[in-house]
Amino acid sequence: MMPGQKNIIRRYTGIVFIMAVLVIAIIAKAAIIMSAEKKYWEDVAKRYVKENVEITPTRGNIISADGKLMASSLPEYKIYMDFVACKNAGNDTTLMNHLTEICEGLHQIFPDKSAREFRRHILNGRKKRSQNYQLYPRRISYIEYKEVKKLPVFNLNKFKGGFHELAYNQRKKPFGSLAARTLGDMYPDMSLGAKNGIELTYDSILKGRNGIVHRKKVRNKFLDIIDVQPVNGSDIITTIDVDMQDIAEKALVDQLKNLGADAGVAIVMEVATGEVKANVNMRKAGDGNYYEMRNEAVSNLMEPGSTFKTASIMVALEDGYITPDYVVDTGNGIVNMHGSNMRDWNWHHGGYGKLDVTHILEYSSNVGVSSIIDKFYGSNPQKFVDGLRRMSIDKPLNLGFVGEASPRIRGPKERSYFAKTSLPWMSIGYETMFPPIYILNFYNAIANDGVMVKPKFVKAIAKDGDVIEEFPTEIVNPKICSDRTLSQIRTMLQKVVSEGLAKQAGSKQFNVSGKTGTAQISQGAKGYKSGKTRYLVSFCGFFPSETPKYSCIVSIENPDGNPSGGIQAGSVFSRIAERIYAKHLYRDLAHAKDSTAVLIPDIKNGDICEAALVLQTLDVNSNGKSVPYGHEPVWGKAVNTTNYVDLKQTKLNKRLVPNVKGMGAKDAVYLLESQGLRVRLSGFGKVTAQSITPGAYLHKGQTITLTLKN
Repeated sequence: MMPGQKNIIRRYTGIVFIMAVLVIAIIAKAAIIMSAEKKYWEDVAKRYVKENVEITPTRGNIISADGKLMASSLPEYKIYMDFVACKNAGNDTTLMNHLTEICEGLHQIFPDKSAREFRRHILNGRKKRSQNYQLYPRRISYIEYKEVKKLPVFNLNKFKGGFHELAYNQRKKPFGSLAARTLGDMYPDMSLGAKNGIELTYDSILKGRNGIVHRKKVRNKFLDIIDVQPVNGSDIITTIDVDMQDIAEKALVDQLKNLGADAGVAIVMEVATGEVKANVNMRKAGDGNYYEMRNEAVSNLMEPGSTFKTASIMVALEDGYITPDYVVDTGNGIVNMHGSNMRDWNWHHGGYGKLDVTHILEYSSNVGVSSIIDKFYGSNPQKFVDGLRRMSIDKPLNLGFVGEASPRIRGPKERSYFAKTSLPWMSIGYETMFPPIYILNFYNAIANDGVMVKPKFVKAIAKDGDVIEEFPTEIVNPKICSDRTLSQIRTMLQKVVSEGLAKQAGSKQFNVSGKTGTAQISQGAKGYKSGKTRYLVSFCGFFPSETPKYSCIVSIENPDGNPSGGIQAGSVFSRIAERIYAKHLYRDLAHAKDSTAVLIPDIKNGDICEAALVLQTLDVNSNGKSVPYGHEPVWGKAVNTTNYVDLKQTKLNKRLVPNVKGMGAKDAVYLLESQGLRVRLSGFGKVTAQSITPGAYLHKGQTITLTLKN
């Protein structure tokens, strides 16, 4: 070895070792920054971005037809502390002097953390001299944010006190899951946009237009300079009526639970305009409860069964092959159709024998309908299919929803092989596929004097409370059939309910028209009877029969018990129809009031100013004139006596949870939320129970559950 070579090797080894240590340290630091400190540096970056930063506008609201807020963007916040800014502004001593008060205040606002935990947490951030120290781990509401801003030091601007926030928009639905699949969903990160429903269909209108801002340093302070103002989104006014949606959902879910069914759909549509007033889509989840998982009203392609018989009979009536008194001998309820047996539901009781067309629909005779269609169209099946299409029953409606399906009617022209059995089975609702809303739209056209209109989910666009665009009713087919056929089929459909198998769908208050449906559900390659046979039961119709106002379809998938469209689905239709009819039943009070009696209505607790006004309007005796009237509510109790209503004002302590028992939902929610509580509702009617005992110490931001009963 040459002289000095050993020293050179040592130096070289030392340098390599040092370089290796530096490389390892750099990689380790990079890993820490990318993982443990990732959030911190992201937040720092957000604060100091200087060029062309987009400002997200406020997303527009979705409003019901009756003016109720169904979806809205509400601000939420993450709160931070810049201890360096606080110290540089000379407020570090103030922070420490008021630390106990601050921590107690934070505990009152966020009861899940103690004052001691907040103290330890804040001191830890101060020790680290953090400039972006998160004070509370989750997002907070606007009410909570305003309460935090009242605390010492936090009430200063961010350059003096160091307290600052990041604002987020969060999509909220005041009515919870009501019409959830119609309204649609946003991604948790709203910047990613909408997933489905009206939120997605009208996303370009709701989301508005982004603004642009840049940050500029002025006197050692960064200021936001707006280059392009953001344009907030417009509001969408839907056709959904919250009360009707609630009526339809409750009636359907009650029946689904009673029958242990897999799923159900209920749609209510205004006949003249096509406005969808209620759209309920319920499916059983793993926990046994029913939820709106997807918009099955527009996406669920299934064979409609006997509700399709109305269309088959109308084609034969329109072509002049039959009249309502045309007679078919259904025999013992079984007839061989080209090698396969067609059966009526009562074949094991001997069948119906001879039936005219009216009674064929009343009793929903498979043999009767298929015999007519096979006799007159067997040699030319395409003529029958063309007759169906003439009525636009399968015309795509293009409603704009993600996953929307179109009907499938495949005649000889669309198939390489059209079997002899295809036509008779098609005539009774098999070998065709329809989403429920298409069947409803067809019956709606019958109710609407033959005019088929497009179902409508949105009626207008509004901006700052003013309507800027209205969506007119679109006509799909100005006349689906002749007036003669229309008159004949409407008479038959009324008799189906008054005299036939759909009596359960009727009402003692008004006449109902419609048709039942009971169909076996195909299981694909396994056929219809692999294992337990599954059924789809339905009823589709309109009311009142003479001057139809609303059409409605109810379909239930795989119910327990004997499948019956009239009993299982028809009874739901009846409940929906009667409650909607009652909602629109207005009569002069003078006709119902006994002039010799003293009428003392049942008055809920709550805002006694409003109660006094109503009682004065109804000319009911009360001490309402003594109630102090102003712009703010006057909270109190209503006590009925023999001759008048005694309205008593209640004094509230803002530090205690108020007693809202006996109040209606509106007053109870308003009062509790104005006190800083979050409210959850369960049931209908008056408040009968509240999860937090009245008089308990009030913690702002806490959730209280109210139970309501009629």
